[in-house]
Order: sequence, then structure tokens, then C-alpha cells
Amino acid sequence: MESYEIIKTLREKKNLTQDQLAERVMVTRQAVSRWENGETQPNTETLKLLSREFGVSINTLLGSPRKLICQCCGMPLEDDEIISRDVDGALNEEYCKWCYADGTYTYSDMDDLIDVCVANMINENFSEEQARTYMRQILPKLDYWKRYEELSDGGQFEAFKKQLMEEINELHIDGMPKVEKLNALVGKYVNLEYRLPSGISVKFLDDQTTYLGNQLESEFDGERCFGVIANMEFIMICTYGLDGENPELILYKKR
Repeated sequence: MESYEIIKTLREKKNLTQDQLAERVMVTRQAVSRWENGETQPNTETLKLLSREFGVSINTLLGSPRKLICQCCGMPLEDDEIISRDVDGALNEEYCKWCYADGTYTYSDMDDLIDVCVANMINENFSEEQARTYMRQILPKLDYWKRYEELSDGGQFEAFKKQLMEEINELHIDGMPKVEKLNALVGKYVNLEYRLPSGISVKFLDDQTTYLGNQLESEFDGERCFGVIANMEFIMICTYGLDGENPELILYKKR
């Protein structure tokens, strides 16, 4: 769709009149009408306001003229749901949710990032060696790694992850191996539903939030895994079977 069609479709999806949208993004109704007729386009600042209002990227508002890729891991950003957000909640079209979360870069070691990416890239047509070679070629060309010294937080986030791993390991969960690495995990993909003793089924995570966590094979039962999810507010540990089947909550601890 063209930009004017997208704006109109998003406005109608939110059940907003042209007057209501105009008020929310601080323009006149006539301006909204001209956008939707294809006569003009919003300026840069207004596009930012529309992006917030509709929860979509500016690239989407403009009809996706650019092919976005994460400037940390190289993942194509083909869906607004995987685009990262800044501290103020605004979409940041430079990164995916796994590499940048609420103003924080989640990877400071290129080798760690390569390990994570390669594990998800291997298939019958792409060997581990080919995946590693590809990632070692592409990552140094991306903006985050080229500007690492400028963008780095001086090791603060790595220090936080180390502290978090120490807290998790001090829990001494029976059958759970020592946690030696925490990766960025988006809630949508790890938000399992647990059945409580009362019979109610609940989820504890936010689909849109990026957490830290890992999957560990149980030392007692090779058919089940431990799932570790944490952030600044809590630590959660569960077990589950193949593909997340039959999840059981082991611990939920406020930090």
C-alpha cells in the first residue's frame, strides 16, 4: 500500500476520526485529509508522533521503502513486532529486540552473538562452519560493531548479567546445571502458560519485553529442560518438555 492508504487504514483500525487523529499528533484535520488523499506527507516530527500513536515503524508508515536489518546481528527487520524500542517506548528501526532492549545493547562480545545466531541458522543447507563464516564477514560491517567504542556502556550490562547469573546459581535448583551464559529472549517466544494448583492457567511474561535467559538440559531427566528467565525485577525458573510442552513453574523470585 501507499503511505496515504496506510495512514487511513491505521486510523480507521483505531476507530479514530480525522479530527481525533489531528488532535493527537498536533496538526489540523485538513492536514490529515491531505495525507489520506495523497496530496502531502507528514514531516519527520509528525511521522514520529504517528509511529507512537499507531505502534508501527516510520518505515511502515512510508510504505516500507527501505529494507531494514538489525545493525548488531544483521537480522532482516521485516516485521514491526521484532523492531526494538528506546527507553521512551519509541520504535528504534536500527535494531531487533534481541540486540537492543529499552535503550540497552544486550551484546558486547561478537563471539557470543555469533554463537547464538549460528545455533539458529544451521539447517540441511547451511552448515555450522558456513554460518560462522557468514556471521564473521557480516558483523564487522554493521553500524553497532563499527561504532562499538562509542555505543558501548563500558561493561555495565555485562556486569549486571554476571551478577544475575551468580544470584541464579546461588538458588541451587536440584537437577539444574550451572548457568554460565544469559542470552536476550523476547517474551513472545518464551511466554509459556502454567497451570496453577487452583486450575487457572496463567502467563507471567510480557510478549513485547526482552528478557535475559537460557535453556539448560536437566541433569535428572534428559527429556525435560530447565528454562531460566530474568530481568532487573525477577528471576523465574521452569521446566518443560519438547517444544515447551507440559511446562511447570519451579520458582518465581522478586529481586
